[in-house]
Amino acid sequence: MNWEGKCVWVTGASSGIGRAAATQWAQLGADVILSSRRQSALEEVVAEWSEVARNRSLVLPLDLSQTDQIPDIASQALAWKGKIDVVVHCGGISQRSLAIDTGLDVDRRVMEIDYFGTVALTKALLPEFVQKKSGHFVVVTSLMGLFSSPLRSGYCGAKHALHGFFESLRAEHHQDNLDVTMVCPGFIQTSISLNAMVGDGSQQGTMDAKTGGGITAEVCAQRMIRAVERKKAQVLIGRSEILAAYIARFFPRLLRLIIRKAAVR
Repeated sequence: MNWEGKCVWVTGASSGIGRAAATQWAQLGADVILSSRRQSALEEVVAEWSEVARNRSLVLPLDLSQTDQIPDIASQALAWKGKIDVVVHCGGISQRSLAIDTGLDVDRRVMEIDYFGTVALTKALLPEFVQKKSGHFVVVTSLMGLFSSPLRSGYCGAKHALHGFFESLRAEHHQDNLDVTMVCPGFIQTSISLNAMVGDGSQQGTMDAKTGGGITAEVCAQRMIRAVERKKAQVLIGRSEILAAYIARFFPRLLRLIIRKAAVR
């Protein structure tokens, strides 16, 4: 696919999968908007790009928890090139604690960022996509959006909610030529577990062994972009852990038994 002249907006672009995806799209010739909370972190990403790629980029800070500000930020993004072809929802936060030990405020924050922030940005762009009869929503959820594991109750709840929302959106706007790709990574080498909230809202601060041993964010981004180019409805990215999605579908009772005993950190 020729990405020259295409505008791609990536949230969560300051680290992990979002950073890798933004960088690869820039290398492919796309005009790239990079968003996350910290402008300085985004500028560090762009500083590593070629001069040509830097000139085709826009750093646009965005806090997904501040949903009232999202419509104005979306307007700024649309004004840059006059269009957005693909929006990649990579921004989010995770959680690592037993449900019984997790404050409701932690559940609310995870849901606010991972679900409501993503939905708010989608709704801000949706009228433009419908009007031009073109647009692609790429939603980086998780295998945890397809099944659940211990220590991630709030995170799993938010990711399951994303699947529910976007599958409905897909059906509602099929006639408008809109595309939705649900990206379900397994264990990816990112800082997600370091930044994950524990029961009291503080950061875990340690790397999960499974996360640290996962595939790289660069490989994940490459597979994601390939799925977007093929307009796949859903893509599972990882190693053997993706088999759990198929076990969940065809042998749910077996997966429940496996999950109880599995090492999930």
